[in-house]
Amino acid sequence: MSGFKFLFFLFAFLGIHLAIGQTATITGVILDTNNVPLQNVNIKTANNGTFSDANGFYLLQVRADEEISVTFSHLGHKNVVLKKLILTTNETFEFNPVLKTDAIQVDEVVVTPTGRKSVSGITTIVPEIIRTIPGVNAGVENILKLLPGVFSNNELSTQYAVRGGNYDENLVYVNEIEVYRPFLIRSGQQEGLSFVNSALTQDVSFSSGGFQAKFGDKLSSVLDITYKNPVTFGAQVDASFLGASVAVETASKDKNLSSITGARFRDNSLFVNSQQTQTNFNPRFADLQSYITYRFSSKFHLSFLGNLSLNDYKNEPLARRTNFGTIDAPRVLLVSYAGEEDDRYRTSLGALKGSYFLNDNTTLKLIGSVYHTTEEESSDIIAQYRLGEVNTDFGGEDFGEVTNSRGAGTQFNRARNTLDALIFNLGHRGTYTKGQKSIEWGAKYTHEDIRDEIRESEFIDSLGFFIRPPLPEFSNNEPQEPFEAPIVPFESINARNFVKTNRFSGFLQYSQQSQWQGHDLYYNIGVRAHHWSINAEGSTKTAQTVFSPRAQIAIKPNWKKDMLFRFSGGLYHQPPFYRELRDQNGVVNPDVKAQKSVHFVAGNEYSFTLWNSPFKLVSEIYYKDLDNVNPYTLEDVRIRYAAQNNARAYAYGAEFRLNGAFVPGTESWISVGYLKTEENIDNRGYISRPTDQRLKVSVLFQDYIPTIPDVKMYLNLAYSTGVPGGSPNFADPYLFQNRLRDYKRADLGISYIFAGVNKRYSKSHWLYRFKELSAGFEIFNLFNAQNSITNTFVRDVETKQQFSVPNFLTSRVLSLRVNMKF
Repeated sequence: MSGFKFLFFLFAFLGIHLAIGQTATITGVILDTNNVPLQNVNIKTANNGTFSDANGFYLLQVRADEEISVTFSHLGHKNVVLKKLILTTNETFEFNPVLKTDAIQVDEVVVTPTGRKSVSGITTIVPEIIRTIPGVNAGVENILKLLPGVFSNNELSTQYAVRGGNYDENLVYVNEIEVYRPFLIRSGQQEGLSFVNSALTQDVSFSSGGFQAKFGDKLSSVLDITYKNPVTFGAQVDASFLGASVAVETASKDKNLSSITGARFRDNSLFVNSQQTQTNFNPRFADLQSYITYRFSSKFHLSFLGNLSLNDYKNEPLARRTNFGTIDAPRVLLVSYAGEEDDRYRTSLGALKGSYFLNDNTTLKLIGSVYHTTEEESSDIIAQYRLGEVNTDFGGEDFGEVTNSRGAGTQFNRARNTLDALIFNLGHRGTYTKGQKSIEWGAKYTHEDIRDEIRESEFIDSLGFFIRPPLPEFSNNEPQEPFEAPIVPFESINARNFVKTNRFSGFLQYSQQSQWQGHDLYYNIGVRAHHWSINAEGSTKTAQTVFSPRAQIAIKPNWKKDMLFRFSGGLYHQPPFYRELRDQNGVVNPDVKAQKSVHFVAGNEYSFTLWNSPFKLVSEIYYKDLDNVNPYTLEDVRIRYAAQNNARAYAYGAEFRLNGAFVPGTESWISVGYLKTEENIDNRGYISRPTDQRLKVSVLFQDYIPTIPDVKMYLNLAYSTGVPGGSPNFADPYLFQNRLRDYKRADLGISYIFAGVNKRYSKSHWLYRFKELSAGFEIFNLFNAQNSITNTFVRDVETKQQFSVPNFLTSRVLSLRVNMKF
């Protein structure tokens, strides 16, 4: 049975559904006008209710996927009412009302399937989906890759590119603290773990362009993560063949001290051993994170975020066989290896955030962080290869074997790379809100101290003759004159860099919500400024300054249909980070300018009810005009910059995403995106950029068996057209514009719920202690699609041709998984 027929019958089997009661949670703290917590406030809906405790805290479970009203009442105070509230299954909605002596009613708080209607172009993702949807790197990035404007053709990597940008153009914040990733990682299988721990996550927001001035200076996107502030004790354990994670939530009796701590361990052997290269593989990835908050008073809170991460990657390749070519001319690449690779990446982050609530209108924050990474790469790999033709005679004894070798040779790759980076941040942020108006401001100082030594070389031998680089100094007229130049690597990098950067950045933005001819109107205008100076050893100190004005406007017409129109744009700069300063030979150019991009984004959100369930259709079109572009090449996940601002580029596209309760009590979505991005290097004409992914279609689908509702199914599907496959060393990229094959991926997870929100037991039952308990299996790459990430270029001695041999990713893999909460 073909993969598509299997998918059709799978959907048909699981496509008949019954409405089953699901729940969501409303939580928060209730205060009076003097910021004093109110005890015994009655919180009720039409079906159930609860009371706030001595600290004003409350937690109420309500029905999901249907419209409800929630009333807060207390003796001596007027009621607060939430009307027309719709929450999705397992969603946690935080609401912190202030009860006054005058009547107040919060009318029509519209909550769509993915959260509150967004006037700022932010996509919100329910954390429970992140924790349940299967993926090789399950977590936040796994879900982001299913969004229409996000590019990734490597399931082993947590990195992603957005709307034609690259992996270095994305901002990531955890509780307003900027986080970083290792510098030297070159392949997805070396990454291990994302910084973001999904077990600690409360809210996830993502913007793929046109974001506000309060976010930092990058060209493409913002991922804004909020970790939990627990109010009760809890624990979660997740284990599978890929590793395990543990998360513990604690809270003091008075709720002033809270903490959430997570530890993770991962082993990628299961996936790497499914690739075509046979190896002795020993990867070890582990990290420990903790987010702690202490409330000194109702006015001052102090939080700490800490992270320790260790990636220990050891690889001893043994052999490889890759079949490629066409049906008429099949070819095979056979490789035998000797040597090994040993890499270590150790990172740590410590951050403090103090929040001072000056009054009801003003909040002041001071945030400081220190990030430190030490990275080591050591490898000596010898690869002896044969390139040949394949016997296609079905009746022959040597069917499928190599019959005619057309190329043979040896490659010796050696690397001794070390990097030590220290990044210090100290910043202030403030917010003043009065009525429907808000002013936000911020200032930050950043110091970067990078010490980098890179030593890489590649020797190529073909039939006993070493191949020298095709550079002018190695040209000769043999055999008329003997050529006596020394043997040198075909490719070599040997550099030592010490770079210090000081940055001063700040922003100011103003927001207001108002009425215009009966329509709801929201707008935001702001500006960022960034000044930086670079001091590289052996070079003159340089300094530059940029300004980035940005604006957003959203209109919600007074129509019967629930629609929102959104427009945003502005000037976005990306001042160079260390990797953008280092060229392909390892030399640092401190004169690299900030890349800049002008964003134009227009979007529409249409919320509607279908099959008595909430749905939302999000549509966006965008155009980006880029200048001072720093060209780069992409090898797996390693980016090598030209360290010059010698190109212009553009990107445009359209995106559509329909999400909602296709199955009652669940959330699913379908997304479609089209992108075109090209660059013009040195005025030679426009060619495709490395992330020029034209068409993308993805599906996230949740289901259950109607007669056995505790059996859940989670499925994600991704299809995207191929991106440029790169070019051989020293080759002109304008001559190599061939593309990789289309990327096709399906991951399936099926689990059984032994205990959960709607399945609780009496104290005498052994399952009573579990808040949640589920077990099941996951099938990665369900249809065993052969996806490739890069090409290896191999020479044919007879014809002098170079063949692009695809480097395939993982095949079908089965894993078991158990999840429990206490």
